[in-house]
Amino acid sequence: MNKKILTAALLGGLAFAQAASAQEFDDRWYLTGSAGFNLQDGDRGTNDAPFATLGLGKFISPNWSLDGELNYQNPNFDNNQDQNWSQYGVSLDLRRHFIKEGRGWNPYLLAGLGYQKSEEEYLSGAELKDRKDGNLAAKVGVGLQTTFEKRVAVRAELAYRADFDDQSIAPAQARNEQDWFGDVLASVGVVIPLGPAPVAAVAPAPAPVAPSCADLDDDGDGVNNCDDKCPNSQPGQTIGPDGCPVPVSIDLKGVNFDFDKATLRPDAVSILSEATEILKRYPDLRVEVAGHTDSKGTDAYNQKLSERRAKAVYDYLTTNGVSAARLQGPIGYGESRPIAPNTNADGSDNPEGRAKNRRTELNVQN
Repeated sequence: MNKKILTAALLGGLAFAQAASAQEFDDRWYLTGSAGFNLQDGDRGTNDAPFATLGLGKFISPNWSLDGELNYQNPNFDNNQDQNWSQYGVSLDLRRHFIKEGRGWNPYLLAGLGYQKSEEEYLSGAELKDRKDGNLAAKVGVGLQTTFEKRVAVRAELAYRADFDDQSIAPAQARNEQDWFGDVLASVGVVIPLGPAPVAAVAPAPAPVAPSCADLDDDGDGVNNCDDKCPNSQPGQTIGPDGCPVPVSIDLKGVNFDFDKATLRPDAVSILSEATEILKRYPDLRVEVAGHTDSKGTDAYNQKLSERRAKAVYDYLTTNGVSAARLQGPIGYGESRPIAPNTNADGSDNPEGRAKNRRTELNVQN
């Protein structure tokens, strides 16, 4: 056997398959080996005989595989058992697999081209001679093959090979009539993948998406940047839904005084206690402590009375833990800022209105 020729043909025929490699299917190289029975063309004058193959291949797409294969068989002549007749060759076989997910055995069709070499002994008169010729061969067939799930696949195949040997020393009656011989090949073999099974490609991580203004809150006030109209608000400020500071009103309704008095009533103390807690909760808050009177009495007297009322509230706040640095005043406004009418429309006295005007206020300054 010319080993160099056969090896070059095998490797050359498979070379282009490497370029078809992909990761959507199992594209590992694999070894094949099979044993079978060769039903010889009757015109050869030889017995049927076993044969063996050895090959290398790979899937070049999810449904197509390409194999390079060496084969050997050594049948005897029917009439001259002592004379040698052997044949070996190489072929390039393309298989179309009909693979269905979940099916253990999948059918395929086969088509191949190859080179077969025959070594034949024959008698010429009384002389034993030897013929060695090579020729083209073609093959078609069908088969079944398992998947690679169990590491080794099994292949069963039935093929027909046309051997274009026009120099064979066939029986005399066929010698001048045969340009080729047809053999039937039935075999069972294994397919052994090389290397570890491919791992499914991991989808690339999505590109990071730049956060939108709706996801950001740069000043940490709880309002996202899209809706924040005051992006530089400070810690401790009371923030509205638009992100802007809102005035904090400290309601002192009920901190009223008896007529001509500047002492805190019990009901006023409970209200001031709540106001004190609000000021402690917002340590950055600054307020003005302002006192007011109704319109009874002179302006000068009411001015002094409003200052004493403001001082009463001021002293309560500072005594209960509010820093004087946060308080502006105490300031008296006398009767100059009424919040209710002191008299009715007809000029008569309005006691309820005057009672509301005898008050103290905390006016937020920031």
